[in-house]
Amino acid sequence: MIMQFSLSRRLAAEALGTGFLVCTVVGSGIMADRLSDDTAVSLLGNTIPTGAILVVLITMFGPISGAHFNPAVTIGFALKRAIAPACAGAYIAAQICGGLAGTWAAHAMFELDIVQVSTTVRAGGAQWFAEWVATFGLMATILAGLKFRAEAVPWLVGLYITAAYWFTASTSFANPAVAISRALTDTFSGIRPIDLPGFVMAECLGAACAVAVLAWLLRHEQDGT
Repeated sequence: MIMQFSLSRRLAAEALGTGFLVCTVVGSGIMADRLSDDTAVSLLGNTIPTGAILVVLITMFGPISGAHFNPAVTIGFALKRAIAPACAGAYIAAQICGGLAGTWAAHAMFELDIVQVSTTVRAGGAQWFAEWVATFGLMATILAGLKFRAEAVPWLVGLYITAAYWFTASTSFANPAVAISRALTDTFSGIRPIDLPGFVMAECLGAACAVAVLAWLLRHEQDGT
């Protein structure tokens, strides 16, 4: 249940949460890559911290802002009319700014150049479809979790993303703010800026499709539909 916090506090929570999420994704990727030459081991070292931090961040900031940390999720809630369009736009701006700060913080901690541009190729229809699947599943997890076990949502999201790292071809970005932030790191978790539009569009479409499907799926029969 979201308590009554001012918009400025909600935006701060979204920026902080997205910042720590991206810092974890990028930072754990750098650490994992330094500790192992095995790509599978490095991916595992990137996966576990990301799932863990999501549990922590959603538990911490959920009561303040709803803990979206993701423009696709915010768009999904806007489509449900659970957040006003102007507020949704402010959330998205805060998420992107927080994510960029998270990337730069990770670089600073590992003594890397703060400003970078990724050269990692992540393109093609299979990658875009993987992002659609990843984000559809994430949005469905959130909506069904809120409907049936709201107190479990932090764990549901953390576990879903942990799994999606491994069952999707794209390693489940599932988040436009994270994708944008990862375009500015030429490390293990990076993505070329030129590959961003396909990822972002697939993520937003996945969230929108999940809202439509779950709106039907979660209706009770006694509602007359």
